[in-house]
Amino acid sequence: MPRYLVIVESPAKAKTIKKFLGANYEVLASNGHVRDLPKSTLGIDTEHDYEPKYITIRGKGDLLAKLRKEVKKADKIYLATDPDREGEAISWHLSQTLKLEEKDYSRITFNEITKNAVKNSIKQPREIDMGLVNAQQARRMLDRMVGYRISPLLWEKVKRGLSAGRVQSVALRIICDREDEINAFVPEEYWTLEAEFDLKGKKKPLIAKLSSSKKEIRSEAEMNEIIKQLNNAQFTIKEVKKSERIRKAPLPFTTSTLQQEAAKALNFSTQKTMQLAQQLYEGVDIKNHGTVGLITYLRTDSIRISDEADQAAKHFILDKFGEDFVAMDENPGKSGKKIQDAHEAIRPTYVEFTPEEVKASLSRDQFRLYQLIWRRFLASRMQAARYETTSIRIDGNDLRFTTAASKLVFEGFMSVYTPEEEEEETADSFDSLSEGDKLTLLNLKPSQHFTQPPAHYTEASLVKTLEELGIGRPSTYAPTITTIIARRYIAKEYKNLYVTELGEAVNNIMKAAFPSIVDVNFTANMETLLDCVEDGTVNYKTIISNFYPDLEEAVKNAHAELDKIKIEDEVSEEVCEECGRNMVIKYGPHGKFLACPGFPDCKNTKPYLEKIGVACPLCGGEIVVRKTKKGRRYYGCINNPDCDFMTWQKPSAIRCRECGGVLLEKGNKLVCSNDKCGHVELINKEGSSK
Repeated sequence: MPRYLVIVESPAKAKTIKKFLGANYEVLASNGHVRDLPKSTLGIDTEHDYEPKYITIRGKGDLLAKLRKEVKKADKIYLATDPDREGEAISWHLSQTLKLEEKDYSRITFNEITKNAVKNSIKQPREIDMGLVNAQQARRMLDRMVGYRISPLLWEKVKRGLSAGRVQSVALRIICDREDEINAFVPEEYWTLEAEFDLKGKKKPLIAKLSSSKKEIRSEAEMNEIIKQLNNAQFTIKEVKKSERIRKAPLPFTTSTLQQEAAKALNFSTQKTMQLAQQLYEGVDIKNHGTVGLITYLRTDSIRISDEADQAAKHFILDKFGEDFVAMDENPGKSGKKIQDAHEAIRPTYVEFTPEEVKASLSRDQFRLYQLIWRRFLASRMQAARYETTSIRIDGNDLRFTTAASKLVFEGFMSVYTPEEEEEETADSFDSLSEGDKLTLLNLKPSQHFTQPPAHYTEASLVKTLEELGIGRPSTYAPTITTIIARRYIAKEYKNLYVTELGEAVNNIMKAAFPSIVDVNFTANMETLLDCVEDGTVNYKTIISNFYPDLEEAVKNAHAELDKIKIEDEVSEEVCEECGRNMVIKYGPHGKFLACPGFPDCKNTKPYLEKIGVACPLCGGEIVVRKTKKGRRYYGCINNPDCDFMTWQKPSAIRCRECGGVLLEKGNKLVCSNDKCGHVELINKEGSSK
């Protein structure tokens, strides 16, 4: 019997695939990349045609020895790494490292880890696609050149430990530009006017907004003039218009839209979303079914759905909801832009595995993400929701007031999925109103407002912007954001991203010395060139050879011309017991710590305990953020071990209005820690309760 060897990237995926194949198949994992550019040098021969110099990654020797042993035994080898550029590159590196040119080997790909998909891929083997490999090589080499040439400059001019990146530097600039917009914003005053009209036979008045005046109302004086104009006015309904509004079903998730929706609906970071999606893709042990890959490949910008999955979803909807809910339109195809369309959109591999059925086998967060993906996919195959809308136009003394109400008449896709930004349905009924009716004015409510600055970026809105500008690809969004937060260029508070002093300094250097690298259009054009490498229309070394000399010249000039920037350490309230100075906050491999500014004369250090501004309910001491040995965050008293107060959820400074107990933050709610009380309050956007 012939022996076959299948090499995948992760042990979890290997375990899932192994059960689909026969006893003559061995499935092993490479644990990601096996070769890379060396860490100690640039790793690119700039003198000889920009040839990359790859070495075996440290720690992979034993694994490669095992793979070579299995390669010798095998009659046929299948390289089954992920179906994208990086996966293609890993397969190529494996073929080189394991010297597979001497063996019978093929590349196989599958968009989902199911029995049919895996078996069909083995029936359709192909050669390694060098267009994909070279596109990945070019990206890796460009990123290496930027990082290894500019990072030392930042060490010299700002402080050691900083880094620059081709995509991360542009992302940082986008956030800094938004911060500049916010700081430069000058609010402008404006006024709105609501009118309350008597509806005979109803307690609730009819509320309408002023929708037309000769100009914007910019001051209280202007508003008073309008109110004066409305005194003793006769109000008449000039128009009652009924219509139907359609809300189309959403498209299935791409990587970008999944990250955005998971941030809004589940409060997940982009990194957490991708980690959980990877687990669902590679396989989870489902009770009575074994290990199952629950979703399709998670790095995609395609909205395409296979015909088989489309039909399976529609049969499911027909059975569960009825014929009226099944979308009649054709399966939506490709978007107009360049996409990695070998993939489908992100969807459940088996629509029959409802969230309720697999819930017991998933962690809480796995379940929440799977439920989001499952509902979104099912919704994308359903009919649109329909609203009946009624709009009213009321005239008085040449001024117009309008109001509208909508009523959901057919749920359609909203029976399974309600987008996070869905507006509330208005239940007002205008059935008793007709054109020509006279209305009695009860009250006028003028309101003063000020225009608001642009919102700070969140992880979700930054991902959306990066995608719209063509910067990066699905696999780069999460690591880019994670990196700029980890480097402390950006601080994240209540979902919002803020630029730190360090981030501002780095951005200013990048704009002054390397304007093309942080130019949005230049970076987006580079992504287009990488797509051309993938297509085989551009040689990847042409891109490298055009890029590097200009970069090297810019680095040389920056070393000579840029001034050194001093970033002061943040001073804490803690006093050094040994010399009396206020200790400063430093950053180490494991996060923040306190150090004496008198170093090297005074070498005193101590752990940094982040205070949250809340008093301990037991002893009155400060509540601080702590971590378990495994790194899980919790909140405890600074006086531990003398005081044993602790909680996993963040305590609020607001006390329970029912029992006086501690309120804990859970999502957008404050929940009383006293189980016998159970009081709950909502948190508004400013962070206070209501």
